[in-house]
Formats: sequence, C-alpha cells, structure tokens
Amino acid sequence: MRVIAGTARSLPLKTIEGTDTRPTQDRIKETLFNILHSDIVGCRFLDLYSGSGAIAIEALSRGAKEATLVEIAKPAVSCIKNNLSFTHLNDKAQVMEMDVLSAINRLKGKGVYDIVYMDPPYGKDYEKDVLSALSVSDIIDEYTNIIIEENIDSELDYIESCGFLVKRVKRYKTNKHIFLQLKGSV
Repeated sequence: MRVIAGTARSLPLKTIEGTDTRPTQDRIKETLFNILHSDIVGCRFLDLYSGSGAIAIEALSRGAKEATLVEIAKPAVSCIKNNLSFTHLNDKAQVMEMDVLSAINRLKGKGVYDIVYMDPPYGKDYEKDVLSALSVSDIIDEYTNIIIEENIDSELDYIESCGFLVKRVKRYKTNKHIFLQLKGSV
C-alpha cells in the first residue's frame, strides 16, 4: 500500500497485521480520489474508523488543509502515527484514539468538515448510529460530502431515515463507496 498522489506520492504505508483492519486497495483509493478531486484541496477531512490512516493521508498529500483521524484500536493508532510521521504530514493531522461516537461528540463546536469518510467493519451496521449522530451534529452541514465504504452486498436501507440522501454509489468487485449529503441539500 502506498500514497497515490501529491506531496507524499509513492511513499509506502504500513498496515497492522491481522484481520482487524481492511486497507483500501490502491486502485480503489485512486478511483475514490479521482471522484473527490475538486473537493480535496483546502478541505477539512474527517476519517472515521481510520485503520492505517491511508485515506486521510492520501487526502493530506493531495492538499487537504487538515485531517482528523478517529481510531480506537491501539495497534492501528500506533500505525497511523508512524505513517503520518513517515509521510511528514503529522503537523496537519489530529489523531483521536477513541470510539467514533465519542469523537463526534467531542468535535462539537470545533468547525464543519468538508468531507467525512467512514470505513467501519463490514456487516455490523455501525453506520446507522454514526449517521444518526452526524445528522444532529454541528460538524457537518448541507455541503459536507459523506462517504461510506461498505461490502458490495450491504443494503444500508436506513440512510434516508437517518436524514441523508444518496448522491452516488460507486461499485467495485467486493465493496462500494456510497456518497451522501444531508437531506434538503441536493
């Protein structure tokens, strides 16, 4: 796994061993950032369930102003910090070692994020609680792009009842990216 483009281009990133994280493949990451291209430069990026930090690091490398990475697993947090240091992007990043819902609550009053990316463990429906928390939070607004990475077969039929509209779905072989915005903003 590596940084695809930007100031840290081609630098290899570490991942933690085992099956606790599922790093996004380089080709999928490249497609995601091609879709987000015009929104990245100067943005505030929130990476929920950060794993190795590769997605937020890619955003920073491509010109995001800052990134907040939320991860609860200690080995993953250590990996994130090592990757940020290696890519020389740690001065633009904040790592929050806690569960996602606590982080959303703690970020209250600290500004709006332009992009929120979440890649929770597949099949657990963690997205429902996260979307419910985000919908009443002041860390997003009608212009915030929210992206969920999930298994290709996941329905997530509760998205609209949580206050969001699906703008786009990009399918890959085994997973997909779902692009959302708050209802009433499309």
